[in-house]
Amino acid sequence: MIKFLRYLLLLLPCLAMAQNELTIEVQGVQSSKGKINIAVYNHAEGFLKFEAVYLSDSALATAGQTQLKINNLPSGEYALAVFHDENDNNILDTNWLGIPKEPVGFSNSRMKTFGPPSFKECSFKLNSNKAIKVFL
Repeated sequence: MIKFLRYLLLLLPCLAMAQNELTIEVQGVQSSKGKINIAVYNHAEGFLKFEAVYLSDSALATAGQTQLKINNLPSGEYALAVFHDENDNNILDTNWLGIPKEPVGFSNSRMKTFGPPSFKECSFKLNSNKAIKVFL
């Protein structure tokens, strides 16, 4: 019994740092041109700022739906920002007012009339493997 407790105590830190898989289904992809870019944020501070991105990934766009998987995410609170980089220039193209010219989407929310949603509106808890849908 004592051996079992020792092993359990050794495993607890590993269990607390569990890594999760996040599957992102991006729906409403209008064409197969370019890439779907995803930015993962883990703090409200700096949300939607390039320098505050926790992790990013991309996949070739597939008309209709594009799926990406992000592995080894620790448990926590996250928010996603997604855009379809149709011209594959690795930049979210905007007009002179800063309004995106390429399709954008967010986890659990959509673009508002007067700007993007907040981290709180987009956030979700990740404690195990999870699939989430993002609509462009």
